[in-house]
Amino acid sequence: MSKLTDLPKRILIGRALRSDKLGETLLPKRIALPVFASDPLSSVAYAPGQVMIVLSVAGASAYHYSPWITIAIIVLMFTVVASYRQNVHAYPSGGGDYEVATTNLGPKAGLTVASALLVDYVLTVAVSISSGVENLGSAVPFIVEHKTLCAVGIILLLTLMNLRGVRESGKLFAVPTYVFVGGVFVMILWGAYRGLVQGDDMKAPTAGFEVHAEQTGLAGFALIFLLLRAFSDGCAALTGVEAISNGVPAFRKPKSRNAATTLALMGGLAVTMFVGIITLALVTNVKMAENPAHDLLKNGTPVGADYTQNPVISQVAAAVFGDGSFLFVVLAGATALVLFLAANTAYNGFPLLGSILAQDRYLPRQLHTRGDRLAFSNGIVLLASAAAVLVYLYGADSTRLIQLYIVGVFVSFTLSQTGMVRHWNRHLATERDQAVRRRMIRSRAINTFGAFFTGLVLVVVLLTKFTHGAWVALLGMVIFYVTMTAIRRHYDGVSEELAAATEHLDEEEVRPSRVHSIVLVSKVHKPTLRALAYAKLMRSHRLEALSINVDPAETKALQTVWHERGIDVPLKILDSPYREITRPVIDYVKSLRRESPRDVVSVFIPEYVVGHWYEHLLHNQSALRLKGRLLFTPGVMVTSVPWQLDSSELARKRARKRAEWSAPGAVRRGPVIPPKREKGEKGEKGAKGEKPGVTSQVPGR
Repeated sequence: MSKLTDLPKRILIGRALRSDKLGETLLPKRIALPVFASDPLSSVAYAPGQVMIVLSVAGASAYHYSPWITIAIIVLMFTVVASYRQNVHAYPSGGGDYEVATTNLGPKAGLTVASALLVDYVLTVAVSISSGVENLGSAVPFIVEHKTLCAVGIILLLTLMNLRGVRESGKLFAVPTYVFVGGVFVMILWGAYRGLVQGDDMKAPTAGFEVHAEQTGLAGFALIFLLLRAFSDGCAALTGVEAISNGVPAFRKPKSRNAATTLALMGGLAVTMFVGIITLALVTNVKMAENPAHDLLKNGTPVGADYTQNPVISQVAAAVFGDGSFLFVVLAGATALVLFLAANTAYNGFPLLGSILAQDRYLPRQLHTRGDRLAFSNGIVLLASAAAVLVYLYGADSTRLIQLYIVGVFVSFTLSQTGMVRHWNRHLATERDQAVRRRMIRSRAINTFGAFFTGLVLVVVLLTKFTHGAWVALLGMVIFYVTMTAIRRHYDGVSEELAAATEHLDEEEVRPSRVHSIVLVSKVHKPTLRALAYAKLMRSHRLEALSINVDPAETKALQTVWHERGIDVPLKILDSPYREITRPVIDYVKSLRRESPRDVVSVFIPEYVVGHWYEHLLHNQSALRLKGRLLFTPGVMVTSVPWQLDSSELARKRARKRAEWSAPGAVRRGPVIPPKREKGEKGEKGAKGEKPGVTSQVPGR
């Protein structure tokens, strides 16, 4: 990292953490709940509204089906939570649904689950941020007017917060999550008190509106289809449940028990909040419509395109607390914040899953590497980029984005629970302890019911949401699946090729017949002389110096100095009428390879190393470009012979002194002052630039 970018990086994400500090980033339950459960907890802010929007197709009279849909969602929520409690105990390594499916159903099923989860995590960020912008826009009109820009900006901010590390971001996210949960419970309790004890007639801002029914008199199959679609949209409340099973390694010990407890807390809170909000919405006569500009009528007239439809939770809060009251503003702000932070569930799940897939060679290896703050930085950046593109394409419209949602998560639910049934069957075949067998049979029954129920919901989701946008999510899953398969094929091919080369290693086969060494020369100076001296030590069969004739005057001067110094290496000059450096060298090397295919060409490139970022701007980096081309030329070895300039040597010494000064346990007396460069300070050998180093790079075939 250059000094130009190092300071801003440290300001934004903090100082780098040592690898042995990883244990300090593990989460207690009070922090793990908002980190991993903010998605399902916050979904109660938009899931009830989605149920009512779908039912509005048949008019406001269809709202009386909401309680039955709510009951079905509650049963499904408890089923999924109970099922995943079995998962975290059986597979605590963090692979979650991917590990369960791969182990019990095979690699293809595991890859399908991984593809579904990756798509779902991207959609979680897009939907949560877009919904949060809409909720905040109910109090701040400017945000609604520029919601796409605001949504992308919040994604960038959230990315920076997560790059600082899981534990640090978790502390930041805990407060708004708990304020939101507390605010919703206060609203439910206060609404119940006003309605049941005081007998107040609470009215939502849209209570006096009428809903124009697009389809009237629905019955039979049409009604069933509408109810199933409302149910599938309401199932958005379940998204994020699987993130805890993927994030078990991030919990403090005992990891599995803490993860299971967090799951139970999340399920209880989410169900209570969902039931309370949808009940108050019915009591206060909230009206919602899929196309509010035309389908919401005020005094028999459509409200028009200027009308902004506020979310259900905002309308309920206005009815219970009073529109614009202090508690209303607090809850609106907390709702927007927790929806923004709900994306944090994906920011923890996606990078961790990406790391596991990279370890299994399904994704680039860079995703397996932890960053400076011990977070999987590359995965975080990849997730943010994909979500920002999606938000931009869909204009940060949560109603449109939610149609793409939950397909992936129910694919993973179904395959994971099916895999758990096989897991218990395999263990029951060998287990003889009756007490343990009873526990296994009970767990298998839970997972069997979970697999059946989530599979049924998956069919419903596909039938009701496919033409409304779910096909985009399926297409994304296919793209991920094909891409990961191709990446695995590439890594397997590389492994096989390298393994074959070592298993049948024959010295006569790999030893070249001769080595033709070339030292690239631009002028006679210290780096050139060092490269020539080093090349002579290699005892090549043939050694020559090579220079490119770009400026005839400079070339003639080079030849004169070469002969005057009596350098005993032949100098070859290549003409370059188009003033190119790289192409003549490449062509010459290839010609040598054609003449003697069994010969190896060894190219020595003298370089001088500067110590400051701004000094790089003054050099054309031609050596770097040339190395990049030569490394892809078969039978060519590339060796860099660096010459450290004074600025490089001093920069290295200052960096070493700074590291010693800031090292843990360093004893310092007096004022703490970083070391400064002394005037005339030189390298360890006493002379400027006398610290040689050689870097050799051997390209693959």
